[in-house]
Amino acid sequence: MGQQEIPEIVMYTDGAARGNPGPGGYGVVLMSGTHRKELSQGFRLTTNNRMELMAAIAGLEALRVVPCRVTIYTDSKYVADSVVKGWLFNWVKTHFKGKKNIDLWKRFLEVYPKHQIRFIWVKGHASIPENERCDELAVAASYQPVLLEDIGYQPDK
Repeated sequence: MGQQEIPEIVMYTDGAARGNPGPGGYGVVLMSGTHRKELSQGFRLTTNNRMELMAAIAGLEALRVVPCRVTIYTDSKYVADSVVKGWLFNWVKTHFKGKKNIDLWKRFLEVYPKHQIRFIWVKGHASIPENERCDELAVAASYQPVLLEDIGYQPDK
């Protein structure tokens, strides 16, 4: 019996918040071979960084096969640098002391080890079609008539 081929996934993600904090949403475009899936969701009160991170989480949680080789294109330096530069793994060691979005980072860490993930930062609003599409999805999601509550959002005191 031969080794099973690991699926290759290309994921574009984006988040948006109107007001930051304010109504927000995320958008995800997943592509594998000829398959393409778009995801989005809006929230009543959230931040741009939370939606950027939520987009990556939602995309990874949507993957039905484990493991996959996933290349995530994001225009969020916050998300990409936190993983690529290893900050996230240092935050784990310090129990996220003084950090924001702990609930989402912990959720990300649940799904992250299941796949082979590579982040690539792309410039936002630079005419990259899938990144532009994610932005459209995220903004449109923030205007939906029914928005979810971002349960883990903790406004600054």
